[in-house]
Amino acid sequence: MFKYFLGNSPTWFKSIMIGFLVLNVILFFGLPMMMDEHHAKTIVAWLFIGEFIFSLAMALKCYPLQSGGLLAIQIIILGLTTPENAYHEVDANLEVILLLMFMVAGIYFMKPLLMYIFSKVFVKVKSKLALSFLFVMIAAMLSAFLDALTVTAVLISVCVGFYGVYHKIHSSPEADYDESGKEDRKELSGETLEKFRAFLRSLIMHGVVGTALGGVMTLVGEPQNLLIGEKMGEDFINFFTHMAPVTVPVFICGLATTLILERTKIFGYGEKLPPVARRIIEAYTQEQDEKRTHQEKIGLIVQGIAAILLVAGLALHIAPVGFIGLAIIILQTSFMGIIDEHSLGKSFQEALPFTALLVVFFVVVAMIHDQHLFKPIIDAVLLLPFEKQPGMFYAANGLLSMISDNVFVATVYINEVFDAFQKGHITKEHMDVLAVAINTGTNLPSVATPNGQAAFLFLLTSSLAPLINLSYGRMVKMALPYTLVLGIIGYFCVTHYDAIEAFFH
Repeated sequence: MFKYFLGNSPTWFKSIMIGFLVLNVILFFGLPMMMDEHHAKTIVAWLFIGEFIFSLAMALKCYPLQSGGLLAIQIIILGLTTPENAYHEVDANLEVILLLMFMVAGIYFMKPLLMYIFSKVFVKVKSKLALSFLFVMIAAMLSAFLDALTVTAVLISVCVGFYGVYHKIHSSPEADYDESGKEDRKELSGETLEKFRAFLRSLIMHGVVGTALGGVMTLVGEPQNLLIGEKMGEDFINFFTHMAPVTVPVFICGLATTLILERTKIFGYGEKLPPVARRIIEAYTQEQDEKRTHQEKIGLIVQGIAAILLVAGLALHIAPVGFIGLAIIILQTSFMGIIDEHSLGKSFQEALPFTALLVVFFVVVAMIHDQHLFKPIIDAVLLLPFEKQPGMFYAANGLLSMISDNVFVATVYINEVFDAFQKGHITKEHMDVLAVAINTGTNLPSVATPNGQAAFLFLLTSSLAPLINLSYGRMVKMALPYTLVLGIIGYFCVTHYDAIEAFFH
């Protein structure tokens, strides 16, 4: 049983998780014999939080749904929260779950259009500086309205496709592409392949950072944004306006960082696309355009119209976000002729594991609420002068999000702040400023590691990462300049929020 427990994860990780589960039971029943029962439960509950954050940090060893889920089941069995209270947390955040279920699936059917856009940009733009800038810009704009994971998936698909074409020519005994392809093969050396890999590495890293820059701006950019916006009672436009004094300066500085990295060629950036690789990819894209069927062309038109309707629906807030996503699924599949149940099922595969993990988050959040674990911390921060509180929240959320999942961190903090507002400890205006600090704190510094950003983790575990030699350490190194710029500029804007907001007005 131990062999199959948690699958292929390392033996030491399996042993630690079993140790956690045993230790929790011993302490839960043993500590009340030595101290007050309330204090004993508090200690055990904090231990559970530490263990859960550990399971999130080890996401590359084992998806947290299993390791964290076992802890969540134990939390309920031991009575640190109840199924009813956990359900209440899920019920209160139903819109976030609907977002993940339907919006991500809706964007899945737009992938051909997104692939078409990125492929054209990839081929048509000759300058690496301009290409990098456009990748960040387009990824950010798409992530502001679409799901960051889906945008990342499209970027990965584009790069994997182009790498596959290049590698096929490179490894074939005799290049059969065309006469120019035969000449190209003579230039395909090991050094050229490494340059091509470096080029793709830098481009994909620019792209995923772009998803973070755009994702922080809007209600649907990241799952926690909707959760935070719901507590603030804000729609799409108001949420964007509230975040703008922080997110717009950070976005501008992020774009400037892209240009500086490409110019200076530091931290693994700046490598240009080898001419031979460009010729191969241009020939491939031209061939793909010629092969595109009438049905596929109609599909691109339908997806384009659906994208316009999606943006309009979100901006006008005509319905809950999840309902808009469901409408987009229905419209696209109806006019593209996708009516088979199994074809529809594929669109839900990407989001449902994380949706299940989110429900596990809510069990832990219910325990935090029932045991009042964060109350002393929140009370201590709220005793600080008003002008220091946003900076403290930003820093605390940022540091936790680097090692843990930013959705979990945001959920915990926004719930506590909202609770303080409901009890009359803070005003609505002050809660909104703290909500800005929580949203930006969980979204910006979290680019430091793949643990914090789902898009980064998705890239690291994708089929592309080994092809372009993108390891955990290399990703952290390449993200470092962005982490410093986004983190520092974000902190400055949060701590000077009122002045920047006045300037905007």
